[in-house]
Amino acid sequence: MRLGVLDIGSNTVHLLLIDAYPGARPTAFASHKRPLSLVAYLDEDGAITEDGQRELLDFVHEASLFATRHRAEDLLAFCTSAIRSASNGPAVLERVMQETGIQLAELSGEQESGMTYHAVRRWFGWSSERILDLDIGGGSFEMAYGTDEFPELALSVPLGAGRLTRDWLPGDPPRTSDVKALRAYVKDTLAEPLARIAQHPKPTLVTGTSKTFRSLARITGAAPSAEGIHVKRVLRLEDLKLWTRRLEAMTTLERTELPGVSEVRAPQMLAGAIVASVAMNTLGVKSLRICPWALREGLILRRFDHLIFDGPLPLGSSVGVGHVELGQLPRVPTVGAVD
Repeated sequence: MRLGVLDIGSNTVHLLLIDAYPGARPTAFASHKRPLSLVAYLDEDGAITEDGQRELLDFVHEASLFATRHRAEDLLAFCTSAIRSASNGPAVLERVMQETGIQLAELSGEQESGMTYHAVRRWFGWSSERILDLDIGGGSFEMAYGTDEFPELALSVPLGAGRLTRDWLPGDPPRTSDVKALRAYVKDTLAEPLARIAQHPKPTLVTGTSKTFRSLARITGAAPSAEGIHVKRVLRLEDLKLWTRRLEAMTTLERTELPGVSEVRAPQMLAGAIVASVAMNTLGVKSLRICPWALREGLILRRFDHLIFDGPLPLGSSVGVGHVELGQLPRVPTVGAVD
């Protein structure tokens, strides 16, 4: 079947069409995306402005037409922190439904963290034993720990790279005093969730997901994306600390010239580096593996798991289209702070 996955994130809005069948590896068929930093469209009251809503509606219209044109049989549409945290988030979701006919499911911080961990577990397999995954988005920072298909600890805090850049780093390059204040804020915000993680046995594997972690790894010497998703990529704390200091002195334009840094993410790289370095340093993580799968893949895998287990399948049989509500996603026993 061909599944459309509409991902309304904090930095980009992305429609991915996937061809997948029970037991087969999901294969990308086509993609349509647009850089759209919704956190940049928040007013003083934390509401998404009219301009931001129009940009979002235009893209959802485009995505719907794109999916129809390419014969998508089902659509999984979701949004994360940018709309979840907006003061007018429910009204925005209702407007999208009324004007486009697309219902965006709002993921909680717990679900976002849990589904990302689920993708990481599938990518690295059972031999990884205890996994700790860190994921820096535009609006929030997720952490998940566990030994099974889904985490036993899932945490979410409002430390997204886009949000922090907007609220703490207005200068270009940022002032030293602002960087110092941001670092202190990140340490304070992460103290409690990182202490909870530290209560668990030391992870066998620490991973980093999200474009921010991939870009930080690329800056510090990891292989470019052109070499494929199966190349081992590592982010080392020692290198990250060095590049965090370098990013402090760079303008946004200078950051765009770094390998793996797009124009839309260049302003956010310093904030993302600070969050990553504080988390890794506090937890005593000297290096982490970059996982190419994240939230989107976790939701795709979960959807196809339901198709498989809805009933017995004889070998060689085909499966009709099914629909799984996001509310059916498993809850995580220990829930952290949700932004």
